[in-house]
Formats: sequence, structure tokens, C-alpha cells
Amino acid sequence: MTITETKADGKIQLAVSGNVDTNTAPQLQSKILQSFQKAKDVVLDMADCPYVSSAGLRAFLLGHKTATSKGGSLTLVHVQKVVMDVFKTTRFDSVLKIE
Repeated sequence: MTITETKADGKIQLAVSGNVDTNTAPQLQSKILQSFQKAKDVVLDMADCPYVSSAGLRAFLLGHKTATSKGGSLTLVHVQKVVMDVFKTTRFDSVLKIE
């Protein structure tokens, strides 16, 4: 997995490429938390992320909780159907902001 960071309009966008699994979720979690130290709004571009495991779900949930505590937002965009199915099955689609 690779994560590319860009900043625009006071938001940080993280483009996630590759699987978010047990091995890579800690890297994503760390990057999300670092981003919230620089900005209160973070956007995760999931266009190139074909798979998310339960460890990945934890990273998203921690990001959501961090955003809420800072009065900011964590938004997921371009979520692939397979990943969206995981979010729907686990009801994360009702917790996370997904566009």
C-alpha cells in the first residue's frame, strides 16, 4: 500500500493505493492521525484501494473519532464497490462520511 498526501483548500487528501489489511492498516492509521495534526479536515481517496480488512476498519474508525474530537471531518471518496460492500455489511456506511 502507498499513501500520497496532497493539501488543498485547508484539507489534506490522502490517496490510498493498494490493500488495507493487517500489515498496512497501522501505516494508514498513523498517516490519518498525522494529517489531523496539520488540518481539521481529511479526505481519503479510495479509488485505488480494492480491499479493506477488519484492521483497516479500525483505522477508519479511529480517524472518524479523531475528526469528531477536533471538530473536523474524515471523508472517504471514490470507494470501490467491493470495499463499499464491506462498509455496508459492517454498517460503517452509517458511521463514516462517504461520498
